[in-house]
Amino acid sequence: MANILLEVENLRVAYGGIQAVKGVNFKVTEGELVSLIGANGAGKTTTLKAVTGIQPIAAGDIKFLGKSIAGQGAWNLVKQGLVMVPEGRGTFTRMTITENLLMGAHVRKDDEVQADIDKVFTTFPRLKERATQLAGTMSGGEQQMLAMGRALMARPKVLLLDEPSMGLSPIMVDKIFEVIESIHKQGTTVLLVEQNASRALSIADRGYVMESGEVTMDGAADMLLNDPKVRAAYLGE
Repeated sequence: MANILLEVENLRVAYGGIQAVKGVNFKVTEGELVSLIGANGAGKTTTLKAVTGIQPIAAGDIKFLGKSIAGQGAWNLVKQGLVMVPEGRGTFTRMTITENLLMGAHVRKDDEVQADIDKVFTTFPRLKERATQLAGTMSGGEQQMLAMGRALMARPKVLLLDEPSMGLSPIMVDKIFEVIESIHKQGTTVLLVEQNASRALSIADRGYVMESGEVTMDGAADMLLNDPKVRAAYLGE
């Protein structure tokens, strides 16, 4: 049986009296690329924030590596291998590219950090060209690459990506999805939250569809990609 790394059970999140997430269930097994898709406001980002300890949960449980992590702080989860690239990238704008990558490795105690920086530079050649440049002077697409590279420096057991293509040019969107697919093929387990349903499902193993704070469909990515309801709602067909 596949090793379940992340499991969300009956997750509920509320902002005041408003139920933003209403009993969501999903799981991510080792080696998978799972896409969580849905329109803006469906509750996708709130779900990720709850999973990573940024947003308190109202009910339910979150298990990582078989143990409940509900209520734990984000800093603690990074140490355990649950790492998120947030919506909006969140780079340290007044630090250089290399300094940002070093920040991604701050929880590590090993002596292989430089080797992993070299690996990130191989994955993202554009970052290597700008290693000493301040992150705040880079384009949105370059900052997205940096945020992903910084997350990889923590050697995540599960990498969570929140809307990585948002606000990027079509060419940069192509590049970002190529990199996500490459990272996955190199062995990283990925949970991808994305409005671009077509692109997200095209590289995923499985998918979940969120609407109004609930998971309304799930299954193999190719099945969802060809489902008439999904195509009508998210692919404009």
